[in-house]
Amino acid sequence: MKHIEDGRLRRFVTAVFAKAGSSPEEAGMIGKRLVDSNLMGHDSHGVVRVPSYIGWLGEGKIKPNMHVKVVAEAQGFAILDGQGGYGQVLGGEAMEIAIAKARAAGVAMIALRHAHHLGRIGDWAETCAAAGCASIHFVNVVHTGGLVAPWGGKERRMSTNPFCCGMPIEGREPIILDFATSKVAEGKVQVARNKGVDLPPGCVVDGEGRPSLNPNDLYGPPPGALAPFGDHKGYGLAFFCDLLAGALSGGGCNHDGHPNLGTVHNNMMSIVIDLQRVGDAGAIDAEARHFVDWMKACKPVDAEGAVMAPGEPERKTRADRLAKGIPLDDTTIAQMQAAARSVGVDEAAIADLVA
Repeated sequence: MKHIEDGRLRRFVTAVFAKAGSSPEEAGMIGKRLVDSNLMGHDSHGVVRVPSYIGWLGEGKIKPNMHVKVVAEAQGFAILDGQGGYGQVLGGEAMEIAIAKARAAGVAMIALRHAHHLGRIGDWAETCAAAGCASIHFVNVVHTGGLVAPWGGKERRMSTNPFCCGMPIEGREPIILDFATSKVAEGKVQVARNKGVDLPPGCVVDGEGRPSLNPNDLYGPPPGALAPFGDHKGYGLAFFCDLLAGALSGGGCNHDGHPNLGTVHNNMMSIVIDLQRVGDAGAIDAEARHFVDWMKACKPVDAEGAVMAPGEPERKTRADRLAKGIPLDDTTIAQMQAAARSVGVDEAAIADLVA
């Protein structure tokens, strides 16, 4: 493993996407969002994605420099189409619209369809929290043929279908809950494969439906499947992520009639709540503080540990990686450098990644 300073990594990723045809603003946003995911410990949604993005771009499966298109709207809702552009840009634009509508109506529902990989969904909850808004986000992933077996099944039917919530607290870091409804995100299987390490038990079944620790068994042949987290409970939440994000947005749910384009497209349904417009904002904030403090005051099982609120583990990882650098394995670095070379990034800049 090598540890790479976040600014160096961001410059490298930005240079790759600028050479690949993105505007300076878009390239910079992709670089920021991917590296921020690594900083927060969500390596599955970080720079490991660069080679696949560049590959899909070359196949015409990502459209650079796209923006959200308003399909339908009223005071408290909008349906947006991402037109196959980079999710790191489209997600931010969707949240700008959602926050503005929540300011006007108190609560807004925004459905975004046809966005290429939206990345770490916690980014969008953090964006809302910074504007004083609580938010809930249901996301599905379509066009990939599915990755996750339903509870009790052994065939792929859904994808990792993330769920996310955010709540601001005045003068404190926001509370952010962000997770895939599969036992692990598919990107974490990629990371384990690149590192050459086993997966934790219960994450993957092989092509015959047998539990496996080998990350290669997800990909086959024959392909295996990810398991839902929490057995039937995680499956039920994933089920509704597909329904709410896919059906309401018009981007579609996972089923055998949906076209498989061999890439990652996300749909997201977001509910955004302006806390200044829905009741006594001061009382809401005080109650949230008391609740968080009560949880954190719980005696930990490990005497040297601590009970943390959602979002705190990521912030601890961020502080550590800002100080020590972002750890990347040699396989991921080589794949990123190959992607950079394929779009014509200067060899000096490529070498500078690990200088």
